[in-house]
Amino acid sequence: MTVKITHTEETAADLRRAAVRARTPAAARRMLAVALVLEGVSRRDAARQCGMDRQTLRDWVHRFNAEGPEGLYDRPRTGPARRLTPVQEAALKQIVRDGPDQERDGVVRWRRIDLQALIEERFEVAYHERTVGKVLHRLGFSHVSVRAHHPKADEATQQAFKKTLPSW
Repeated sequence: MTVKITHTEETAADLRRAAVRARTPAAARRMLAVALVLEGVSRRDAARQCGMDRQTLRDWVHRFNAEGPEGLYDRPRTGPARRLTPVQEAALKQIVRDGPDQERDGVVRWRRIDLQALIEERFEVAYHERTVGKVLHRLGFSHVSVRAHHPKADEATQQAFKKTLPSW
């Protein structure tokens, strides 16, 4: 059964020109496939020439009939909803920026597994350890952390102890 194109405002030549200016290669490929169908090429041959299955081409023709050339672009994907609210993310960002308190948190620097437990305890949201890393990256933190600073370190003593090269 042939595909019937009901959107007749664009000709095959118009679609080929639009394919040259297309924002994505996938949309250009779809426009060329629809142009082939408009020129009378069978759906199987048009799909094969444009690297898709004939059923896929049929689906794109339906989108083209409904929306025109703009229907041949991918629709934006939303993805899953975030489990932490923006207020909770801001609080987590401040917690990470302030660093842990050794007596309260029991650690001298944050690790993802520590933050995983903290998020579950404070915000009642269960994340996988790897997802905690993704959340931290989204909040602007790097996976590289500074070496932990001992709470009883004396900066003046450390500077005096450093060996220096004689200046020539």
